[in-house]
Amino acid sequence: MDKTLLSPPIAFLANFLLVGVLYLIGRMLAGPSTMTPHKSSTYSSGEAPPVQPAAPGYRPFFVVALFFAILHLGVLVMGSGGLTTITGLYLAGLGLALLALILG
Repeated sequence: MDKTLLSPPIAFLANFLLVGVLYLIGRMLAGPSTMTPHKSSTYSSGEAPPVQPAAPGYRPFFVVALFFAILHLGVLVMGSGGLTTITGLYLAGLGLALLALILG
């Protein structure tokens, strides 16, 4: 009987009731809601939103993602294998791939 509160269905219901009560208390404290143009506008620290996107497309993201994927692959090879000739050649190849990725 001492672990009844820890059983998943009872714990779920207790948390659900607690969150529901906190939600209702928060709604009462917040007061009535009125729709204004400021609520639906974009907020960016008081500045107007930019007209053009900062980085159009996904290309910059994929370059960074590939960079980190190559670095993580190199760390996995270094961590899982000993320092052999094949491992050294593989890491040299990864270094060349990183250099090609950085330069362009």
